[in-house]
Amino acid sequence: MSQSTPPSRATETSAAQPWYHGVTRYQWLVLVIASLGWVFDAFEGQLYNITRGDMLPDLLRAADPNLAPADVVALSKAWGERFLGIFLAGGTIGGWLFSSLADRWGRMPVMAVTILFYSVFSGLTAFSHELWQVGALRFLVAMGVGGEWAVGAALVAEVFPKNAREHAGGIFHATSVVGLWLAATVGLWVGTAWRTAYLVGVVPALLVLWVRTSIKEPDSWREARATRAERLGSFRELLGDSRWRARAVFGALLAMAGLATFWGVVIAGQNLAEDLLQRLGTPTTEISSRAKVAFGFVQTTGAGLGMLAMGPLMTRFGRRRTFAVMHAAALVTTLAVCWVPGYFASYAVLLCLLPVFGFFAQGFHAGYAVYFPELFPTHLRATGAGFCFNTGRILAAPVLIWLSAWMKAAFALPVAISLLAGFFLFGLVILWFLPETKGRELPD
Repeated sequence: MSQSTPPSRATETSAAQPWYHGVTRYQWLVLVIASLGWVFDAFEGQLYNITRGDMLPDLLRAADPNLAPADVVALSKAWGERFLGIFLAGGTIGGWLFSSLADRWGRMPVMAVTILFYSVFSGLTAFSHELWQVGALRFLVAMGVGGEWAVGAALVAEVFPKNAREHAGGIFHATSVVGLWLAATVGLWVGTAWRTAYLVGVVPALLVLWVRTSIKEPDSWREARATRAERLGSFRELLGDSRWRARAVFGALLAMAGLATFWGVVIAGQNLAEDLLQRLGTPTTEISSRAKVAFGFVQTTGAGLGMLAMGPLMTRFGRRRTFAVMHAAALVTTLAVCWVPGYFASYAVLLCLLPVFGFFAQGFHAGYAVYFPELFPTHLRATGAGFCFNTGRILAAPVLIWLSAWMKAAFALPVAISLLAGFFLFGLVILWFLPETKGRELPD
């Protein structure tokens, strides 16, 4: 049996050092700015989920004052799912467009444009008086949301050294929880005055000034522009070269499993809380606020911890194994949160389970910010990462527009959500077709 060579003193020293050793002040600044962009990205996306219960009935009654209350409820649910589908479609198109432009034009200018997109068009939603206006503006907000993630993820991956990349990428994506908290806080603050909530959505536009004055393009992108300018952001190369095509396609399918379960299962935590509170005979005036707290703070806290855990877990166990465990645990905890609280007829039990559910069912999303940029070379990094994440959106859209809406109308809510959780198993299958990137340099 051969005797392995003992590690060098340099390797031992490196292993003993914390992951943030040697991270510069500028690298921290990049993480803060990219994370703030993603915080407000998540805030704008979640603002709709927090306010739609008041916004859609208001607009429906304004369009037809003679609608019966039951019809208002049914139409609000139908339009609610359709607008989520529109949001996913807008995110896909924006992600494709802006991620390619980020490789062609640079990370900084495109990040600024995407932030302006989701801020300005969210603010304009406050002046909507018809459903088509909401749909059009949600599409435009989603374009900015879809584009910003790819730019931020690529920027963090390129600026941080290899030993810190997993942790930095995980922190970047985990900060979305702050955006969810902000949206929940604004929702509670404005109450039924949903227009005020969207006016608050203009505030992130101020971040653009900081982006413009503080961020410089990564050296790896500058080199790629100097040597491969004609290939920057090329979808033809991404999908034409077999090395990158397989990664792009299976990465998109992995994201599809995560996004379908997020919009169809994870955000249903608020609906599960409402459903349980109704069955327990809670006064109608308390149901909405208690459900918002359960989802917006209790469940989301667990989700934030799960996303923060993804970086250390991927560093230790690798990308594929960590994703696999999280997907399997997400399926189990989904079934638990759907059925156990009802069995015990206990809202307290639901509050105990929701953070665990959020930890697994949403926590693995932070892995996308680590994993997808590692799959592609510098001149295709934002394009490839954006293609994976945002094509996953459009593939998930039919789940919302048809499957999720149909299941939630045809079955009891716990049954529908349990069936939709089958997409976690789909994600497990897709992982077999993707490479392990732990410990490897970024492709160049």
